[in-house]
Amino acid sequence: MMKALEGITVVAVEQAVAAPYASSRLADAGARVIKVERPEGDFARSYDKLVQGQSAYFLWLNRGKESICLDLTIERDRAVLDAMTAKADVFLQNLKPGSIGKLGFGSEDLRKRFPRLITCDISGFGDGGALSHLKAYDLIVQAETGLCAITGTADGPARVGVSVCDISAGMTALNAILQALLQRERTGEGTNIQVSLFDAMADWMNVPVLQFDYSRYHTARAGVNHPSIAPYGAYRCADGREIIFSVQNDREWVSFCTKFLKRPELIRRPGFADNMERIRNRVALDEIVADRFAQLSSNEAMSELEAAALAYGRLNHIEDVSQHSHLRRVPVSTPAGDIHVIAPGAIFDGETTPVLGPVPACGAHSETLRWEFGGFSQSHLVR
Repeated sequence: MMKALEGITVVAVEQAVAAPYASSRLADAGARVIKVERPEGDFARSYDKLVQGQSAYFLWLNRGKESICLDLTIERDRAVLDAMTAKADVFLQNLKPGSIGKLGFGSEDLRKRFPRLITCDISGFGDGGALSHLKAYDLIVQAETGLCAITGTADGPARVGVSVCDISAGMTALNAILQALLQRERTGEGTNIQVSLFDAMADWMNVPVLQFDYSRYHTARAGVNHPSIAPYGAYRCADGREIIFSVQNDREWVSFCTKFLKRPELIRRPGFADNMERIRNRVALDEIVADRFAQLSSNEAMSELEAAALAYGRLNHIEDVSQHSHLRRVPVSTPAGDIHVIAPGAIFDGETTPVLGPVPACGAHSETLRWEFGGFSQSHLVR
């Protein structure tokens, strides 16, 4: 089956997580993605060596790409990049703010030279403002956007356990690039896209910010409890397993009290009658709920929650997720051999195991790409 982006060429001067996330998903969709690496390679190749001696980060984010190593301080390598860009549909980059412009590949200049080109710049804090010149890594942006302030427990803030700001920026960039490709089909014109980690994550922070702006409500750090819905969180069962469940509305609250707690008198008890009251009296409510869970095994608790038509799940560890019955895996070829990665989230026409492209070795396509776009290879230059 033809993939949606076959025939689209993406040149990605990229590193780390945010831009590689976007370009890997474009590659999954059939685009030709040419990954431009510095001579020593994307530093994400060395984040860890835990997957057959390779970086888990890099393997996840760089399947289906061609890799060329270019030293953009050298004129002949800039000429190769220029030739690739001239034939590209999308130019994506996430280098240090300002550096790509100094090399002659700033978005404004590229858009003047190539009107159909879609350019996408990913940065930490955008193109303007007091912090725009700063490098920005995921944890820094988690802290700046207030995400850490609402993550953790009453004892202190915490980092979200995956690179959520990088990922949100990559997802935002991917969505914007797809919009720009559709717009170009209608107008014949490309566009420039600016995405910052800060803006992408700040968008996700709308609920706590809106609650504060309009009611001066402070979202409390609640561990694995929901900060603004109660009861909604993790409770320990008699066998030591923790179960998370949720009461989302009055109908579910009635069902929970009557069918799970076996205490219908709690339905309209003062302090518990609606969600805002239950949040204010969470400590007293949690004592009642925790006592009931402690009387049941995890299987018994899940069975009773299901009978009450309530949402529930187990508080799994990574080893549990690795063996999860719903986890879909697909094979990917890497320089060190085949591995199995978690499959992309979207399923098209029932295809649960899509074919994903191989992960390239550093500079694996340098020779062929130099010939294709420059008429000469690195070995030719050396001779």
